[in-house]
Amino acid sequence: MNRTLLYELAWILPSIAIPIGMLVAIVVTTFGMQIHVPTYAGVVRAQTVGETPPFDQPGVAQLGPGRYQVTLLAHTWAFQPNEIRVPAGSEVEFVATSRDVIHGLLIEGTNVNVMLVPGRITRMKARFPRPGEYLFICHEYCGIGHHVMFGKVLVEAAP
Repeated sequence: MNRTLLYELAWILPSIAIPIGMLVAIVVTTFGMQIHVPTYAGVVRAQTVGETPPFDQPGVAQLGPGRYQVTLLAHTWAFQPNEIRVPAGSEVEFVATSRDVIHGLLIEGTNVNVMLVPGRITRMKARFPRPGEYLFICHEYCGIGHHVMFGKVLVEAAP
């Protein structure tokens, strides 16, 4: 076999294999690990978000058997609510926004990792299969009190 042909194959094969490998990685994370881009769910006036449903009553609401919705409002330097209780095995949809500056929402051990932009409503789903405590934090620097902006999801054993 010609030496030039071997060198060309040495470059052609990786240039085909690398994009295929990247495509496989995208498919695996999308369908296998259920990692999705957060859903854009509309806008709300940031100045009056505290009086606008559903953000006027942040908290947990049961939508059906094993399905919950958490309405979450981020503001300088706290989450409302900062403690969320759901039973193990439930699917939780987070509906969240920020009142003042850009905040982040990262829940350890889940696929929730979103930015909360003032006036933009974000929807994200997560499943909590096992009982335990899942810490959530703001991962976008939001000012001098950023380090105290955290909360927890308490997943309780199903009855």
